[in-house]
Amino acid sequence: MADQLIRATAAKGGIRAVGAITTQLTHEAKQRHKLSYVATAALGRTMTAGLLLASSMKRNGSRVTIRIQGDGPLGRIVADSGLDGTVRGFVDYPEVELPPTDTGRFNVGTAVGHLGYVYVLRDEGVETPYTSTVELVSGEIGEDIAHYLAYSEQTPSALVLGEAFDIDGVKASGGLLIQILPKAATDEALVAELESRVTALSSFPSLLQQGKTLPEIFEQLLGGMDLQIFPEIQPLRFHCNCTYDRALRALKLFSIPELQDMITQDNGAEAICDFCGNVYKADVNQLEKLIGDLQAEALPLE
Repeated sequence: MADQLIRATAAKGGIRAVGAITTQLTHEAKQRHKLSYVATAALGRTMTAGLLLASSMKRNGSRVTIRIQGDGPLGRIVADSGLDGTVRGFVDYPEVELPPTDTGRFNVGTAVGHLGYVYVLRDEGVETPYTSTVELVSGEIGEDIAHYLAYSEQTPSALVLGEAFDIDGVKASGGLLIQILPKAATDEALVAELESRVTALSSFPSLLQQGKTLPEIFEQLLGGMDLQIFPEIQPLRFHCNCTYDRALRALKLFSIPELQDMITQDNGAEAICDFCGNVYKADVNQLEKLIGDLQAEALPLE
């Protein structure tokens, strides 16, 4: 099933629901960064969460960046997600692997750590981006982002994230974001019913492996609650906006002596994009041109 995102409402607009299938883009991230299984699970959940958060933004070009910094061995986990359905991300230490928990699940909480912070930046491209920071709750990603939504955005939310693997890689990945909007937040019976249904829902990846579509999963979760599924299906994909020209411009951050050392000692330079792993190389001629540009920029104006 292709990576995609759909939206829905229930309870006469009192509940907002978003579902995403992110199997292919999570698999691509695994391959690009040579991620371990637990690193794939952590980054896949973070990228999925970012896409779900970005889906509520209104202005074209809007993006959400999630950075999770825990005290676990994975280091930073960063995902940059757009309203347009594109996402990219990385983990500081992609090779880290841990044994599963006693229940057989990936030990994401220990890999991320239990002490640390979740940083969320929402950028709509028109004003200063909105930023917020909350403490980690468990390191399991879903609980931590739900805590961010409740604490920072005052929106009670359930976030279901998960993944499944086989010997070839990622077999299923995705998630659901269910939010109770202010008009329904005081309906205690509705809140209790929704909590019960979310708790009873089967593992999201297992539903995907059974061949369930997102509308069918929404029906299972929110059926009988005035469910309205929007017809638009948004494609999702791993995409990085890095370019060769941007990599060369980044080399201008080095001093002229540092660039000269690259010429004499390394016979060139190499830049690797953290987000996608693309490698950009600059030869001696290009470095000499950069040095010339820097020297010209340093000349005093007459």
